[in-house]
Amino acid sequence: MKARVKWVEDAMFLSESGSGHAVVMDGAPEFGGRNMGPRPMEMLLMGMGGCTAFDVVLILKKFRLDVVDCEVQVEAERADEQPKVFTKIHAHFIVKGRNLDASKVERAVSLSAEKYCSASIMLGKTAEMTHDFEIVEVD
Repeated sequence: MKARVKWVEDAMFLSESGSGHAVVMDGAPEFGGRNMGPRPMEMLLMGMGGCTAFDVVLILKKFRLDVVDCEVQVEAERADEQPKVFTKIHAHFIVKGRNLDASKVERAVSLSAEKYCSASIMLGKTAEMTHDFEIVEVD
């Protein structure tokens, strides 16, 4: 896996993934940025959210559950001192579907957090990781 990050100007960088997708990252105005994109640490948190959501949806489909939507809301706290690593991360899953089995949703979330989500497991080396979920029944 590869990535390329190129400085554009001020605190703005263009990041390109090995698969050819690009994202602009920018710093806060107080650090010379123009707020034109997410901060690099926000990208890290979004990547973790995407990784775990991907796992959960895949696992729920393998369980043959009628899932129609999955959202994960991620909140994090960072250390006050440098390096300002994540110290706490909480992932709240909102899973929508028909006749969803709560024990299977819980199992999918746990499997992602403990076994499959590389990003969560890696960030868990410095941060206290927690998660919960809610199920929304749809017609």
